[in-house]
Amino acid sequence: MSVHIEAKKGEIAETVLLPGDPLRAKWIANSFLENPVCYNQVRGMLGYTGTYKGKRISVQGSGMGIPSALIYYQELINDYGVKNLIRVGTAGSYQKEVKIRDIVLAMAASTTSGINNSRFINADYAPTADFDLLLKAALYAKEKGIAIKAGNVLSSDEFYEDDPNSYKLWAKFGVLCVEMEAAGLYTIAAKFNIKALTILTISDSLVTGQKSNSIERETTFQDMIDIALNIA
Repeated sequence: MSVHIEAKKGEIAETVLLPGDPLRAKWIANSFLENPVCYNQVRGMLGYTGTYKGKRISVQGSGMGIPSALIYYQELINDYGVKNLIRVGTAGSYQKEVKIRDIVLAMAASTTSGINNSRFINADYAPTADFDLLLKAALYAKEKGIAIKAGNVLSSDEFYEDDPNSYKLWAKFGVLCVEMEAAGLYTIAAKFNIKALTILTISDSLVTGQKSNSIERETTFQDMIDIALNIA
């Protein structure tokens, strides 16, 4: 048992899928895992362990934003011995060609967060995905005919920006989309020498203004989950 996760030792698998939304964690567990067991309800941040194609897999909600997510990432690594962390989340598109429901593999994560400022003084650290997981995801998607895009994403500390056009500078430099956790995930994975990957489904577009609703965000992004489970 850790501070924020009430699971006993051995109740969490070495590979964990990480949606921000705890209700998406519940949906993934009930829709894809065999014999899922809920191991965490602390603060409503649901966590489950079951099997997928005979392999033990866990899924754990992590909340919104790097500060919340880092709590769960660190406890999963240090208290439960997790070796593979795969974020499955939603993102807002910064590019016209990145459309609603497209899948994005985050090769790297730029950020507006100050997470690494105290670690790397007067320098920029570039948080990146684990190459093996990234390659497996790309190859599996190609095999199954799932269209993907891969590149740099932005992990923002703010969901609501004061300037609605601020995304255009990031877009100019090739950033595909915005989310809120990948930079934290990749940084802590590097720190503790474990594997991490962020797989995103585009839920809205800052370019076109299109949006999916909360139910769609919670329950319908099956291609992303399919990729994550089959590379686990």
